[in-house]
Amino acid sequence: MTLLSREQQQVLEQRHIEQRTEDWKARYDVRAGVEGTISQAVRRTGLPKTHLGNVLAVTAINLIRLDAWLTGTPLGETRISHLTRLELAA
Repeated sequence: MTLLSREQQQVLEQRHIEQRTEDWKARYDVRAGVEGTISQAVRRTGLPKTHLGNVLAVTAINLIRLDAWLTGTPLGETRISHLTRLELAA
């Protein structure tokens, strides 16, 4: 449960009252239409392309790892952060 200050509660109540007006509803209808269009665009075009890109990236990484294993290429060294290097130098 959250308790708001008197000023915040009054602003919140005022906004709720404004949301019941026809003017606010008309402005919100435009926003809802835009958000719906964006949502449809992401569902129709973005996600499958993103998923395909992720699948291709993972496949490439697995092929690189398989090649390293088959050819006996040693694993890379663990990266040491700049901060850790400073601590080791001290």
